[in-house]
Amino acid sequence: MNEEKFLIYNLLNGLILAMKDYIEKNSINKLFLGLSGGIDSAVVLFIASKVISREKITAIMMPSEFTSDVSLKDAKKLASNLGVNYKSISIQKHIKNFEATFKKDFEGLEKDITEQRIRGLILMAYANKFNGMVLATGNKSEMAVGYSTIYGDMVGGFSILKDVPKTMVYKIANEINYKENIIPQRIIDRAPSAELTENQLDEDSLPAYEILDKIIDLHIEKNFSEKDLIKFGFSTKLVKKVVKLIKINEFKRRQSAPGPKITSK
Repeated sequence: MNEEKFLIYNLLNGLILAMKDYIEKNSINKLFLGLSGGIDSAVVLFIASKVISREKITAIMMPSEFTSDVSLKDAKKLASNLGVNYKSISIQKHIKNFEATFKKDFEGLEKDITEQRIRGLILMAYANKFNGMVLATGNKSEMAVGYSTIYGDMVGGFSILKDVPKTMVYKIANEINYKENIIPQRIIDRAPSAELTENQLDEDSLPAYEILDKIIDLHIEKNFSEKDLIKFGFSTKLVKKVVKLIKINEFKRRQSAPGPKITSK
């Protein structure tokens, strides 16, 4: 086993231990999470399946008009592979009711992520009704630059990936699949997307995660300034954009659910 694989293996087991410790100490008996067909929720669901009996886990897919058939198939396949409860609840009718309620107040305004908070409401409804807890699925890269929605994908009582950079999430997924194809390979291979608009990709709003994670590591973990980052070869425009996003999204990070610390900051 090479050094990096050994590191990822230990990290995965550390995350499993962290979640197990948290839910046991808080006497949590049921877990819920929004399953999107993406890699973050896939990794979180796998970790959950290792810390509590699988019949006590419910993965909820909440498709909108922008959710691809691929996401639906992969999410269902993952839930089946892990043997957890799976539900698919379309949010289209809820979005229409939401729009009707605020039709007058929101007249003339474009649709945005406001409507997507319905997913957080559905997850919390299940958790409250069945005395469980929602698991948040955001990673460190998203949390750093605010590519997350308060009362949307940030909803939950525990955030296992909040200090895990996106590039490391991929490595964890590959470690999970080392001996058995548990996470459908397409989830790992597909370009990441929030699927909130037509043909949306994360990289429409953010730099490639390999680049973003390097900037976050240098700026946050190693304390390099904007000027230093530019000297390292990153474009001035990109550096200023990322550093600004990090600064203005502290209010979101302060409201995020607790989670294990795996980096220096």
